[in-house]
Amino acid sequence: MKQLIAFDLDGTLAESKQALKPDMGQALADLLTVAHVAVISGGDWPQFQKQVASQLPDRADLSRLWLMPTTGTKLYTHRDGQWSTVYAELFSDEEKATIIREFGASLDATGFQPEQLWGERIEDRGSQITFSALGQQAPIEAKESWDPDFAKRKIIQADLRTRLPGLAINMGGATSIDITREGVDKGYGLKKLRDHSGIALDRMLFIGDAIFPGGNDYPAKEIGLDTVRVRDPQDTLGVIAAIVACQKD
Repeated sequence: MKQLIAFDLDGTLAESKQALKPDMGQALADLLTVAHVAVISGGDWPQFQKQVASQLPDRADLSRLWLMPTTGTKLYTHRDGQWSTVYAELFSDEEKATIIREFGASLDATGFQPEQLWGERIEDRGSQITFSALGQQAPIEAKESWDPDFAKRKIIQADLRTRLPGLAINMGGATSIDITREGVDKGYGLKKLRDHSGIALDRMLFIGDAIFPGGNDYPAKEIGLDTVRVRDPQDTLGVIAAIVACQKD
């Protein structure tokens, strides 16, 4: 029996940057009756609140929910009727300026300039700087068709690694690249969760849509967690239902 079920967000619990659908909110509420639940993704807290925290039904036991924005460099829990920050590992202003400058240089060098943008391409998330190739508000259809095989982002990623040694540069979502401190990935975040929750890694299960070498969910497998790879949120609903049934038995 698993004590904590951890999830990726975009592509696993919801479509990219979209709110949980009502049936997913109900499924997570059911899951919270039999286990702790964690969500870890590259988005910042406002995105987590929009997509997850505000979409759960009143019956959900939020005291058992762990929300981990910016690849686990932040942790939020619900206590005394409100969400509060457990920790946040923030970049300095100088570090942020360097990263943003080198991002711009890398995009000029690699030549990936789309014909249309929807919002800002580079976002300062405090503990993470995120590049979104088509902009932060790009429609799902455009995002899904831009780099489905990761080939474009691998070129940008390789260039950035020469410009920003000592930092972690990982692909996330459908069009994004996330920059954090060295060693930060979902495996790092889940180890932090272990330390703050007191729940051992072998008592956790991780569910995501990118559990393959090079995928941003793969570090969960690399640190030894049992994992389930899903195709999409609909697939996740079936996995949750099976877990709830097994845990109750």
